[in-house]
Amino acid sequence: QVQLVESGGGLVQPGGSLRLSCAASGIIFNIYTMGWYRQAPGKQRELVAAIASSGSTDWADSVKGRFTISRDNAKNTVYLQMNNLKPEDTAVYFCSARRRFLPNPDYWGQGTQVTASS
Repeated sequence: QVQLVESGGGLVQPGGSLRLSCAASGIIFNIYTMGWYRQAPGKQRELVAAIASSGSTDWADSVKGRFTISRDNAKNTVYLQMNNLKPEDTAVYFCSARRRFLPNPDYWGQGTQVTASS
């Protein structure tokens, strides 16, 4: 069974940092582009960052220079390092797995809450 399990969310003050992890199982990890999306109440789900097996990345403009996405293929895990968190980063963050050349993710994690608030 395919599972994407996120961890690492929590409550931090603006300017703080968190690192999210997503452990994948049941997929051939190296053929999937892994991504992080987020969704705040009343807003659409949006792409935060994605990384292919080659290391190529894609980013939302709002997080460039603050967030870093990485993957460890040996551990079937993708990470999102979030620095200088802002209140507008508050959302549920979802891990995704998408086959190359397809427009939409095949699989989603259940989400982890990130709250940046004073």
